Amino acid sequence: MFEKLQQAFWKALTPDLVAETVVAEPAADAMLAPEVLSALGGASNLKSQQRVALTRIRVQLQDPARVDEAALKAAGITAVMVLAGGVVHLITGL
Repeated sequence: MFEKLQQAFWKALTPDLVAETVVAEPAADAMLAPEVLSALGGASNLKSQQRVALTRIRVQLQDPARVDEAALKAAGITAVMVLAGGVVHLITGL
């Protein structure tokens, strides 16, 4: 956060000298292996994904009924937590 404030301060003082950095949105399959992505119903079924911890990925799905939990476990996912609103937590470690 301090870095952002510092960059904004210098950008205000010298707008021509500080280049703006563009943060790209990760691709739908950036964090997920192809086997995991297909077990979740494909890339078209993903609304969003977010790494919550070293061993957990939160995924929001269009249709949570398309999740194949057996295929997720076969792909190396330790546990699957299906929450309300199409949110699924994938536990990837111990």
